[in-house]
Amino acid sequence: MALVLLVAACGERPQPDDAGFHNVVAAGRTGPEVVFDATVLADPQQVGDHERIQVRARTGETLEIDHNTSLAQPVPVHTGDHVVVAGQYYDDSGFGGVHCTHAHTSTGCPAPGFIELNGKYYE
Repeated sequence: MALVLLVAACGERPQPDDAGFHNVVAAGRTGPEVVFDATVLADPQQVGDHERIQVRARTGETLEIDHNTSLAQPVPVHTGDHVVVAGQYYDDSGFGGVHCTHAHTSTGCPAPGFIELNGKYYE
């Protein structure tokens, strides 16, 4: 974790840590900041002010990205796209998700996150 903070402090975005992400999910821990590679499973659904994106992590987990579009621009993803996701992991009764994928933090979001698609950052 110290490495991620050091890299972020130097102005660079953290790189995916798929093994670290997998360990967080396997432990069922809610709250850690994660950065991981994923494939989009279905076109996003807009629900209120959140874009919900179903993904499969490179390590095999299926989860939902809960991207707040009142704080960040929508991500133009489609089924099959590769993304890098940075945000806060949560476990909701055995179903995982990631929120806080935006640069402008809100109540409950400890650090800024992002979604990268084709070299462009949506934050």
